[in-house]
Amino acid sequence: MTVGEMKQIKKEKGYTYAQLAEWSGVPLGTVQKIFSGETQSPRYSTLLALEAVFKEHGQQSVMEPLRYTAKKPGEYTVQDYYAMPEDVRVELIDGVFYDMASPGFVHQRIAGEVYRQIANYISESHGDCLPVTAPMDVRLNCDDRTMIQPDVIVVCEKEKVRGWGIMGAPDFVLEVLSPSTKRKDCIKKLDKYMEAGVREYWMIDPAKRKVIVYQFENEIYPAVYGMEELLEIGIFGGRMKLDLREIQNMIQDYPAE
Repeated sequence: MTVGEMKQIKKEKGYTYAQLAEWSGVPLGTVQKIFSGETQSPRYSTLLALEAVFKEHGQQSVMEPLRYTAKKPGEYTVQDYYAMPEDVRVELIDGVFYDMASPGFVHQRIAGEVYRQIANYISESHGDCLPVTAPMDVRLNCDDRTMIQPDVIVVCEKEKVRGWGIMGAPDFVLEVLSPSTKRKDCIKKLDKYMEAGVREYWMIDPAKRKVIVYQFENEIYPAVYGMEELLEIGIFGGRMKLDLREIQNMIQDYPAE
């Protein structure tokens, strides 16, 4: 359903911005900007949440609000994920929502540097793989119960790329560990990545100055490294080496907290 079609239904039904915001969970200011034309390219998840409201209310009275029933952990789906307010950051794993705190400065610098080195290598070697940084939705198991946002991913099968994100397991995943996400990244996500078919999973721990590497396809895991070396990325056959010294400098130069 296009924004133009939603505008027409809104006019016919007499919906107010406040009602649409209440029913969809989309912030009132965001609703106003979309329907006034100020926001030209709304997020896909926001459009889905609004579309669900218009479809549901098409058979309801304008005065009858849409009622969302809270579900138990394990029962949430991708549709619930798309219905979350735009300013709420979560991941969905096996039907359970996990809050995502905004990443800190060092966290983002590390993820950006890893992406930069990988992207430069792929470009210089004329490779076909695609590097991406968060936020990027990854429907890891191609089901409706898991949607995650890894810090850095590499996808080598272009048929997995969708307009909204990635459908299926990336070839390479990297997570930058933080106190709020460490347990989830080291246990919950580790199991999910291995089961889904991710070929290689890296975790960078800024606090301990360590890198933990799982090469699932070669059954090499876990391998733990310091940050004073060049470290081969397995999916590239060892031809690309990540310079961890650059990352260590970032950790030393900026406060972690």
